[in-house]
Amino acid sequence: MRGLISTLLGLSLMLMAGQAYAQSARKMAEHGDWATYSYQAQSGKVCYVLTVPKPKSMQPPSVDHGDMFFFVSQRPGQAVSFEPQFIAGYALREGSKVAVIIGGKKFTMFTKGKSAWVENAAEEPQLITAMKGGDEMQVQAQSGRGTKTSYSFSLKGISAALDSIAGCK
Repeated sequence: MRGLISTLLGLSLMLMAGQAYAQSARKMAEHGDWATYSYQAQSGKVCYVLTVPKPKSMQPPSVDHGDMFFFVSQRPGQAVSFEPQFIAGYALREGSKVAVIIGGKKFTMFTKGKSAWVENAAEEPQLITAMKGGDEMQVQAQSGRGTKTSYSFSLKGISAALDSIAGCK
């Protein structure tokens, strides 16, 4: 899992910040199945944690899912604290919702392009709390072609990873 996270870092930075900042990201640490990174953006320092789906958890197995990520970012210069984001390796169906399920708790994300964010920003802290208390997170989405997909993400190390970026300034 760790090698895959490192390999996919370059792509993740381009998705989050654009090509200009891809060279300046610094890997801070690895915590279980989560890695932490930071870079300097025009609006200030950005710190984030990310992981990829568990091997063989991408459903249906017969389709090309591309590179998948789940992020939580801190952007103090933009007053953003612990913002969860799902990034698919394909365009999500316009107007569709992504479901994030942890231990029976369900959170809904809105979609735009390949990304999804918590629909009700007031629920972001609840999702973060559920992530810290869970072992596994299921993400269900729908591709632009209408294919229903699902992924399983390990939550091993998420608490330590989030703690490590809490003071991002």
